Amino acid sequence: MDRVRALIDQYGLEAHPEGGYYVRTYCSQTLLEVPGFPGPRPSSTAIYFLLEAGNFSAFHRIKSDECWHFYEGQSLLIHVLDPGGCLQTITLGPGKESVYQYVVPAGCWFASEPAKGTTYSFVGCTVSPGFDFADFELAGKEKLSAAYPDLREIINRLCR
Repeated sequence: MDRVRALIDQYGLEAHPEGGYYVRTYCSQTLLEVPGFPGPRPSSTAIYFLLEAGNFSAFHRIKSDECWHFYEGQSLLIHVLDPGGCLQTITLGPGKESVYQYVVPAGCWFASEPAKGTTYSFVGCTVSPGFDFADFELAGKEKLSAAYPDLREIINRLCR
């Protein structure tokens, strides 16, 4: 876990409300008026994001597409729940069944957690139109479970 502490210190990472640690690394100066958004948004934003073993990023959704990029550590599982109730798990990182980038479509509920045997995952997320906490919704365990009762186990495990 020394590497986790080193990354937190090196990049000035702070606790994220959904879990893990993050820091914004980029915010475009180009502002866009986008239908469905309550005001202008940067064309793109980017963060570093770190999850260590025993932690998770709770189910949440945003109004933009979010592209995840793997940097170092071991694999990260990204659980994506589309509006129709289909759950897909993507493995971000090294390995035959893994990818180094993945885009979570706008409006999908998603959560992430280190894969079994992972000590940490250091990744990045690029959002377009750019991220604003006004566009962020953290899932309520009871409400999301009621909407998707067949997925109650994973929802209960990955909600705060």
